[in-house]
This record gives sequence, structure tokens and C-alpha cells, in this order.
Amino acid sequence: MRRKKPRPRFPGLKLKDEDRELLRRKARERQTERTWKRIRMLQMLDEGKSLAATAAAVGSAVPSVRRVGERYLAAGVEVALKDAKRPIPPRKLDARQEAAIVAMVCGPPPEGRARWTIMLIVEECMKRKLVEQVGRETIRVLLKNHALKPWREKNVVRSTDRRGVRRTDGRRPRHPGATSRRVGAGRRPG
Repeated sequence: MRRKKPRPRFPGLKLKDEDRELLRRKARERQTERTWKRIRMLQMLDEGKSLAATAAAVGSAVPSVRRVGERYLAAGVEVALKDAKRPIPPRKLDARQEAAIVAMVCGPPPEGRARWTIMLIVEECMKRKLVEQVGRETIRVLLKNHALKPWREKNVVRSTDRRGVRRTDGRRPRHPGATSRRVGAGRRPG
């Protein structure tokens, strides 16, 4: 079993006077919970508290406190208070592949199938060599971004549903089974 190499001891942290004042001002302003926790982490580390004591006090984990402290030491207070940049994964499909898949889905399903399913699309993409390898989640996101739902049947408009139909004078048309006389017409309360 391989042992992890121990991390070097956190060197400690002393804030500059202007950074200490900036943190005091920011602590009085309205902040998100994450930013407030980072402000408090930096202040506690400046007071000489350990990583574990700081983590326990702000309700965080020791590695999070270490990262905030290391970001302060490397780049300053503004960088330490913000989230680190997250890597953007490369696209799995290029525009030509996406267009080919969308065109395939807009066409009829394969012989013997009533409609497209996500797994059927994945299989057909690889069978037709549109892509070398593709997962169901990639296809699901592609269909979602193009607002395609090929597994659903289209809604049928019923001829009896005439809620939106109007006559030329703007009034609603009469129901074919309605009688021409009004109920209660000509009666007087007696």
C-alpha cells in the first residue's frame, strides 16, 4: 500500500495592515456565506489559530481552510475571498456531429421502432459512425439544448376542443348540441 506524501506544514499567516482593515470592512457588508467564512478564516489564521480550530469554528473542513490561506499567501486577499477557477471540460461533439445527430433524430426511427429513445440514438450514432464513442448523457444534453423530445408523441388537436375558435364578430361559437331558446326566459318570479 502506497503512503501519501505528507503535506508541508502550513507556514502560518500574518495579514498586512491594509488587508486586515479591508477584511474588517467587508465583514460589516452584506456577503455570501462562503465569502463570510473565508473572511473569518483569514482573520482567525491571522490571530494564530490552528487550521483545525479555524475549520471547527467556521464549520468547514481543514483542507478548505488551508486552500484559503495558501491562496492568500500566493496572490492576496481578493483572490483568497473568491472561488478558484474551475476547468471547463472539452466539448465531446463538434458542430458537424451535433447537426448530424439532430438531423438523424428529426427523421423517422429505425425499422421496427416506434420512436427514438436516448439509448437508441446512442446506438445509431455509433452504428452510422457519426461519432466514435458517445454517452447517453451527452445525447440527453444535446437534445435538451435543441428542445427536442423525440420519444414523446405529438399532441393531437381534437375537433371538439374549440376553446380558441371565435366567430367573425368575435363571439364564441355555439356548441352544436345547444338549444336555441334560453332557459328561464319569460319567467317571472312569482
